[in-house]
Amino acid sequence: MAVNQENGQRDRQARASEEDYEHLLEDYTHFAPPAEGEVLEGRVLSVTSKEVIVDFGYKSEGLVPIQEFLSPEGEPLVKRGDVVDVMIDRHGEQVEGYVLLSHLKAARIRVWENLEKAFREQLTISGRVLSRVKGGLAVDVGVKAFMPGSQADSRPVHNLDVYIGQDIPVKLVKLNRRRGNVVVSRKAAIEEEAAERKSATLHHLEEGAIVTGVVKNLTEYGAFVDLGGIDGLLHVTDMSHARVAHPSEAVHVGDEITVKVLKFDRTKERVSLGLKQLEPDPWLTAAERYPAHSRVVGRVVNVTDYGAFVELEPGVEGLIHVSEMTWSRRMKHPSKVVKPGDQVEAVVLEVQPKDRRISLGLKQLEPNPWTTIDQRYSVGSVVEGRVRNMTDFGAFVEIEEGIDGLVHVSDLSWTKRVKHPSEVLKKGQLVQAVILNIDSKGHRLSLGIKQLQPDAWELYFQTHQPGDQVRGRVCRLASFGAFVELAEGVEGLCHNSEMSPPAGRSGEPPLEVGGEYEFKIIKMNEAEKKIGLSQRALADDEEKTRLADYQRQAAAATTTIEEVMSLRERGQENS
Repeated sequence: MAVNQENGQRDRQARASEEDYEHLLEDYTHFAPPAEGEVLEGRVLSVTSKEVIVDFGYKSEGLVPIQEFLSPEGEPLVKRGDVVDVMIDRHGEQVEGYVLLSHLKAARIRVWENLEKAFREQLTISGRVLSRVKGGLAVDVGVKAFMPGSQADSRPVHNLDVYIGQDIPVKLVKLNRRRGNVVVSRKAAIEEEAAERKSATLHHLEEGAIVTGVVKNLTEYGAFVDLGGIDGLLHVTDMSHARVAHPSEAVHVGDEITVKVLKFDRTKERVSLGLKQLEPDPWLTAAERYPAHSRVVGRVVNVTDYGAFVELEPGVEGLIHVSEMTWSRRMKHPSKVVKPGDQVEAVVLEVQPKDRRISLGLKQLEPNPWTTIDQRYSVGSVVEGRVRNMTDFGAFVEIEEGIDGLVHVSDLSWTKRVKHPSEVLKKGQLVQAVILNIDSKGHRLSLGIKQLQPDAWELYFQTHQPGDQVRGRVCRLASFGAFVELAEGVEGLCHNSEMSPPAGRSGEPPLEVGGEYEFKIIKMNEAEKKIGLSQRALADDEEKTRLADYQRQAAAATTTIEEVMSLRERGQENS
């Protein structure tokens, strides 16, 4: 038992000696020289004109030539207390009491270590574009790397020179330390960054949200805004309540703007944005600011065939319809009255905030000539005016500014059957007419030109009576008789029963269209403008005349015989 105790005590002493040795070894390992090519961290103790003294551990101090820490301008890049990477330079000239160190060699090794880690872990690093080279750009990432032109951006870049001198994010796509070959890509870096920002943006994006973005590019119909990895469309109609002809009037590329999300399709990743929705809608209170019958002043912003749009304030426009520009009906186009940019005064006719419409009028600034037309003109008076327009049913004659009268085709001539006013009148012709009717409320004026001349029927009835023998031309035939033109615009009817011989009793028609014949007036009705004619009555009159002549001639012949006989008798008596 005593032996066992003695052996155990010796083992414990042995183990204690081993542990003491290990601790002693650990305490002195920092005095062991660093391995070949090992990069060390050192602290700058002082900077002189020739060298930089660095404490790199191992109870030693080293010297680094000042040239390795000078800027291109010759200024030292380090100061006392800075931590720098160094390694022992065994090939340099040794200085007594100091170890010769190299910062540049250590930096190169450290750069490659960092590049290998970035390549292995697919990290994004920063590089400075140095120059343009064949096929791409030279980029400083600690060592000189090559970036192909196709890897400069996710979109084709036509001028790579714009990147020269810039610090850009890149990813390592190829690395060969032994050959010193490094290939980088800015495209991969920005696409990864965009994907990360897009994911974060999509997570928080929702309709109605107020977001901030940067205007990316402009089109004719709007602007695309980068919201953080995803683009939203700000349509030109959603930029301002006021009229915007082109997006460049409201925003510019590079502007940071705050917008409202109007629609968001998460599946298709489409976002519609609005800028004007962040401001009060001026139409909500338009009826209060522009009451009906009030006068307003605005700027003409657009002229169309049907009227002119007037901006009363940003976002609020009113329409002056072409019919509300002047009391005259002869205005051809609104551009004859106003043009874009004109400052005009108008009268508010109607406000419809829900439909975002305001109707304006220009002619209401002047008296309506129709309200006093009854005082200036009367039915039956003769007026003079110019033919302004013609239609199938008549001609419009302007007798004064804003007052047009209609001459119906039936009131152009007593005698002619007028099918179109152009048969009698010409556009622009100055004519006289008689006022037939005045409708001031309906803005209608009826005129007549034939009323300036006496009625042909009236004149004919004044100069003729039943029993007169007249000559006329057959103008048309009907089943019951023939219509005969007795004078211009005056016709009479010769019934079949009054023809000679009566119609239907012989093979040939008794009268032919265009033929001129003698007739006797047997009936006249002035109220109905009807004249009855007869060939038969005329023939009867001729027969009676011939009989009377015969009787007169017979009577005369009897008287002569009696006288001869009487003379003879007296002669015999005398003898």
